[in-house]
Amino acid sequence: MSENEVNNAQEQELDLNQLMMVRREKLSELQEQGKDPYQITKFNRTNTAGEIKSNYEKFEEKDVTVAGRIIAKRIMGKASFCTIQDCDERIQSYVSINDLGEESYKAFKTYDIGDFIGITGFVFKTRTEEISVHAKEVTLLSKSLRPLPEKFHGLKDPDLRYRQRYVDLIVNPEVKDTFEKRSKIIKEIRKILDEKGFLEVETPMLNTILGGANARPFVTHHNALDIDMYLRIAPELYLKRLIVGGFDRVYEIGRLFRNEGMDIKHNPEFTSMELYASYMDFNDMMDITEELFSRCAQEVLGTTKITYQGQDIDLTPSWKRITMVDAIKEVTGIDFNTINSDEEAVALAKERNIIIPDPTKETRGDVISLFFEEYVEETLIQPTFVYEYPVEISPLAKRKAADPRMTERFELFIGGREYGNAFSELNDPIDQYERFKKQVEAREAGDEEAGMMDEDYVQALEYGMPPTGGLGIGIDRMIMLLTDSASIRDVLLFPTMKPLN
Repeated sequence: MSENEVNNAQEQELDLNQLMMVRREKLSELQEQGKDPYQITKFNRTNTAGEIKSNYEKFEEKDVTVAGRIIAKRIMGKASFCTIQDCDERIQSYVSINDLGEESYKAFKTYDIGDFIGITGFVFKTRTEEISVHAKEVTLLSKSLRPLPEKFHGLKDPDLRYRQRYVDLIVNPEVKDTFEKRSKIIKEIRKILDEKGFLEVETPMLNTILGGANARPFVTHHNALDIDMYLRIAPELYLKRLIVGGFDRVYEIGRLFRNEGMDIKHNPEFTSMELYASYMDFNDMMDITEELFSRCAQEVLGTTKITYQGQDIDLTPSWKRITMVDAIKEVTGIDFNTINSDEEAVALAKERNIIIPDPTKETRGDVISLFFEEYVEETLIQPTFVYEYPVEISPLAKRKAADPRMTERFELFIGGREYGNAFSELNDPIDQYERFKKQVEAREAGDEEAGMMDEDYVQALEYGMPPTGGLGIGIDRMIMLLTDSASIRDVLLFPTMKPLN
């Protein structure tokens, strides 16, 4: 930073401190006069700005009481204009000394940008056809002791926006729109699943055993029981216990926690939706997934044809469905149906300079997965279900009857990213026990993301679980897609941030 820049920054900080001091002095004067705005406990607002502006004919010349934050103000002698922002809109108000009286008008002129006020008056249109409230009474409801950032630099720095989301919401209206859409999308998901007979349930966030996914956990300690516990990485095994117990269709929308890297697609805590349905398979899960995405887009955005980060995407059903092996063949020309041994697969990977963590342990299935990630994922722009995943990377999915090396599993890809994961769920307790053992071996060999043995879950399967389809969707990524947001932090009100010194 240059010397001039340092000096400017110091001057701006000084200006801010001075402004804050002036505002505190104004507050002190009000308190000395017995007009402390912080003592007001309730204000009877009759209407919002949005209601008035969308129904002007109904409100014209009628008295209303509105309330909100002052975001603009023009003082013109004995008459002034100010604009307030409430929960859904902005509305202008005409304020004059003739209507308020000299003392109240003088007080109004001292109010600052950022203060909350209540305005009672009648609705009219100005000469420029702007819907406004002609104030008869103005009440100071709360004093803003800190100027809004737009008075200096605006609030454009992403890091500062995420840290001070409360200010971001005030000065960047489009941010509020994103989170309103988030709420509507989640509400629509619940509506769709409720219509299909799914029961919303809640399962533990504190687990004694990791399961349902491969991920590094957050570890905590339970003082009363004197045991270490894990913040859940997935609710899957609990939800499937409910299927065993007799619930036909269950789902949960909630937070998951994974102690892993952070980037535009990953936050340590995130929202997921998982559902399980008896007597369904992964093909049924594809149908449900299509409906969830397309209906949410239609209901919230008014269209199933969207743009995400410059890419045109059509969410209208029916979406492309292709096996992982055929997807690799389509892009590279390599047909893994003709490669049947682990040695052949590893040799092919070496030819293509694909990095293999441990060639002595890699299988044909592992190599298929590596080829898919290297060559195929980024090419899947339009919604595509990629199905039949290798058993090695699908420890909870049912094997394909015609080829036990593969499973009845799919992942959904849009714009080169994964948005959903689904199985025909494994309900064979003997097979499940063996797969858990392989996860334990991997964990003992140093794989911190591998799962643990869950003997209680195996015992649950031994009581019998009907054929079941299961689906998981990353809600945050879905909302990123439907709101054209570049980063997961743009759709989380309070994303995880490293504390400032």
